Amino acid sequence: MNANAYEASMPTPREVAQSITRAWIGYFIVVTVVGAVLSLLVGGIYQFVAEAVGGSPMLVRLAIMALSIVINAPRARVYRALTDAQAVATWMVPDGMTSQVHAFDAREGGGFRISLTYDAPTATGKAMGKTSAHTDTFHGRFIQLVPDEQVVEVVEFETEDPALRGEMTMSFTLVDVDGGNATDVVAVHDRLPPGLSPADNDTGWRMSLGKLAALVERG
Repeated sequence: MNANAYEASMPTPREVAQSITRAWIGYFIVVTVVGAVLSLLVGGIYQFVAEAVGGSPMLVRLAIMALSIVINAPRARVYRALTDAQAVATWMVPDGMTSQVHAFDAREGGGFRISLTYDAPTATGKAMGKTSAHTDTFHGRFIQLVPDEQVVEVVEFETEDPALRGEMTMSFTLVDVDGGNATDVVAVHDRLPPGLSPADNDTGWRMSLGKLAALVERG
């Protein structure tokens, strides 16, 4: 093979970066799915045993949620939106709700407290909120902040419902796409409490990530 043919067969740096990104995301998805399946199996066994001895199967954590969205903005801009209180109040809220950030200290070990309130009650007047009739309040802390790369948080609802209690872990991992002109945001919500509907949680997070993309892409 001559030198010109060899150079022509070599992948470009962009092709190498895209291959690495696809491999990393594929590995991440496989690990997440395997973890979720194992969690479901263990949860099923625990539920069987708990019911047999008269205990409560609602103590089991079953759900892991993973989502990915490509945002047409560099990682630095996305990272700022993940760690800025005003930006978080804008995007980390599903449709039909309003966010209020009570506290937000974006440093490792720093805490935050946020309330999400439904804009209108249901037609039946049935309570929807986890903390009060129409409000979900949660608090947490930042456990890892890697500038322009990753944000990891621990979060817990403020609620009297045992099925909704317990710490959850949320992580946002940022990966370059298109030579750094865009960012793949991989969001993972782990250790969801059994009283939280995975389907509703998935819908809410898709809405929120869509708002994150809209906010960041506007610049």
